[in-house]
Amino acid sequence: MNFWNQIPQHIDPALLTIGSFQIRYYGLTYLVAFFITYLLIIYRIKDEGHKYSKETIQDAAVWTIIGLIVGARLGYILFYNFGYYLSHPLAIIFPFDLTDGFRYVGISGMSYHGGAIGVVVAGILFCRKRNIKFWHFADLFVAALPLGYTFGRIGNFLNGELFGRVTTMPWGMYFPMDPTHQLRHPSQLYEALFEGIFLFIILWTIRKRGRFDGFLVSLYLIGYGLVRFIIEFFRDPDPQLGFVLGAMTMGQILCLAMILLGIIIYYIKRPAVS
Repeated sequence: MNFWNQIPQHIDPALLTIGSFQIRYYGLTYLVAFFITYLLIIYRIKDEGHKYSKETIQDAAVWTIIGLIVGARLGYILFYNFGYYLSHPLAIIFPFDLTDGFRYVGISGMSYHGGAIGVVVAGILFCRKRNIKFWHFADLFVAALPLGYTFGRIGNFLNGELFGRVTTMPWGMYFPMDPTHQLRHPSQLYEALFEGIFLFIILWTIRKRGRFDGFLVSLYLIGYGLVRFIIEFFRDPDPQLGFVLGAMTMGQILCLAMILLGIIIYYIKRPAVS
């Protein structure tokens, strides 16, 4: 057994614990993700001469963060655990467990795809209110987003959640939250590398070569959907759902929809060839 197989066993996901209340690295990584994304967008404005003020970006960030949180939570409820929350509606927003005294448990269960929908809705509403061209504005943001995902997925790893399927590969790891105590793919790190760093490098490299408004958005949807679809083969399906269509997970079905949407946007927004 190699030392890295045991790395998750030695990680305390809580930075600070006071009674039943905890400050977890998971939450801090998301704050870092938002901050890094904001800095990259501000850099693009200065470097590429976009006509947006810092105040506009800051206001948009507030809208999109709210959209992300609300969308991610509702997406998880609708896509991954609708039956449970239909029977326990208070658990949607109530962070305490009353079954055995009064215990803080937080609010768990967020969906990337739900969050993406929430961000799009918030972005459309913001752009309409400020009379901003949505597709141009979205292209500005989308090149920076994947680097933020890197920190989010590292947060998942530090939290010991969303681990991968059972493996015999030497780089597999044992996760404390795995009830079977088997060697598993560290799929959170795969996602940090490919959904985050790899996709960021591609989009950041071509960010100035967008041939039309919506170009980067379409490539982002196709790229993320494809990478996530592949990584889902290494990620353990949500236990309450398992496989939902043959050997496919809910995440893969949503990724196929994402890829299709990206292709549709590309062909709708590209300039007509004369």
